[in-house]
Amino acid sequence: MTHRQAEDAGKMPAGLADLVARAGKTRGTPPVERWNPPFCGDIDMRIASDGRWYYMGSPIGREALVRLFASVLRRDEDGRHYLVTPVERVGIAVEDAPFIAVEMHAQGEGRDRLLTLRTNVGDVVKADADHPLRFEREAGTDGLKPYIRVRGALDALLARPLLYQLAELFEEHDVDHESGGRAMLGVWSGGVFFPAVAAGETDTETGGAG
Repeated sequence: MTHRQAEDAGKMPAGLADLVARAGKTRGTPPVERWNPPFCGDIDMRIASDGRWYYMGSPIGREALVRLFASVLRRDEDGRHYLVTPVERVGIAVEDAPFIAVEMHAQGEGRDRLLTLRTNVGDVVKADADHPLRFEREAGTDGLKPYIRVRGALDALLARPLLYQLAELFEEHDVDHESGGRAMLGVWSGGVFFPAVAAGETDTETGGAG
């Protein structure tokens, strides 16, 4: 946090200001999904598409503080992202996914493969039925953008090098069997096949976080 941000921390809602004061001391992920505090408005905080956090227009450089805010982040049914404490809920802006997956480990092959990913804020998640991978098309380039569900309704966008690693693991599999089947390229993990593109479509050269 910059000097200006430290001065402006006093303008934060009380619950967040208390968290800031204890940054680096808090361990684990709080049970934010079970909290139902009142909405206290929006604050000037933003997560950029590259995963960087900003407060009052300036980047938050303190990793412990970023991880603390990430631990109390929640995405609600309205599609918006909030920082949640037991006493308050405040809205923040998120340009894309709130997290970036920066490292991936593949164990096994085919249906027995298990992909484990680490995010820029320290979450470690295995791609499976509870933490699915999904692929979207990037507006303007039509390139693939892979995401993984991390916790709650929060996703991580896979960094571009991980997209290339995933593409090397793609294999063909028939999906939509009830509709006669459709050949798709995708990847197996945790006993689940995650389709990416139709078989024969191989453009994975763009998308993902830089």
